[in-house]
Amino acid sequence: MISFYKTILCLIAISFTSIVIAQGDKNEGLSQRQEAIVNISSLTSIGDLNKLEPALRTGLDQGLTVNEIKEVLIHLYAYCGFPRSLRGIQTFMEVLDERKAKGITDKAGRAASPITDKRSKYERGKENLAKLSGMPQDSPAPAYAVFAPEIEVFLKEHLFADLFERDVLSYAERELITVSVNASIGGVEPMLKSHMALSLNTGITSNQLNQLTDLVGANAGKQRADTAKMILRDVLKNKGLNADIKIQADSAQTLNAVFPKGEKTPKENFTGTAWVSRLVQMDASGTYSIGNVIFEPGARTNWHLHPAGQTLLVLDGEGWHQIKGQPARAITKGDVIQIPANTEHWHGAAKESSMTHLAITNRKDGGVKWLQPVTNDEYNSVQLKADK
Repeated sequence: MISFYKTILCLIAISFTSIVIAQGDKNEGLSQRQEAIVNISSLTSIGDLNKLEPALRTGLDQGLTVNEIKEVLIHLYAYCGFPRSLRGIQTFMEVLDERKAKGITDKAGRAASPITDKRSKYERGKENLAKLSGMPQDSPAPAYAVFAPEIEVFLKEHLFADLFERDVLSYAERELITVSVNASIGGVEPMLKSHMALSLNTGITSNQLNQLTDLVGANAGKQRADTAKMILRDVLKNKGLNADIKIQADSAQTLNAVFPKGEKTPKENFTGTAWVSRLVQMDASGTYSIGNVIFEPGARTNWHLHPAGQTLLVLDGEGWHQIKGQPARAITKGDVIQIPANTEHWHGAAKESSMTHLAITNRKDGGVKWLQPVTNDEYNSVQLKADK
């Protein structure tokens, strides 16, 4: 299944241009119908059938037809597998039987329209994918398609023809389903990022996606929601949209973390919450140590110095580094910071972003001398410069 998601990611490049479906009001929230679709998708994908039952009832009460909910559950199999989809369908059958026994008649709704297009499924799926991504599909075949051409055919013919071509649900509703699943199951962050961008193309708003992450949090846990919010913030930044997405303060582990989270750093040496994993306590020659440090948004070190210097390798996120008496430097993934010996400085995360770095510290004369905290005024002055 993971390889299936990778296939989709390879096919769908994130497009930041407008396509045939215009994006709605950026402040528009999820409708009750959309909330029901998100909850049904999220709960089915994680297999929480006890909560799925009332979510299905709510969906019917909010106006979803029987055929529309069936279509949601059918679409799900392509992203969370047949077992989850089938259990969701079985649960829905039980809910319908229960409501029928109580004298409730639920609206069946219309079935999918017959397909009259005489082109091959492959060509129709290729066109549907182009509409979703806003990009032409006539570029050279990616490496995976050369290696396994069958998967290219299956993807176009089945997912983007057999499923997306069915008009019981709109493209936007199918993307809501897909984003809900990817956010709920975890471990497929690149695919989640891709489909969030596609959702914006289909008219789903940034506010609606943010609400979706809150619903995922209620269903699948805060960690899943925080991860989805961080991804959404990146997608919105890339599109030049307002990325003011609030993330729980204690969500320390960044999306692309390579090393374990470790232990909380001592409060006397840090402001805010940070975590350190001591990867190398001391090398064989007794020369240096290596630590992985994760700073939550707004967290930073005290002013400090290293008698023999230090090197920082930024692995993820956005942050700041400042040498005493010099302007602060914005740092981000891929930056390398070399700190001279006996140089007073501090480093930490930006106000709205976590930041992870490796710290390679020369251990001569103890390695570090801690000094006074970086005051809020000092830190906020850096942020003000960044906001201008």
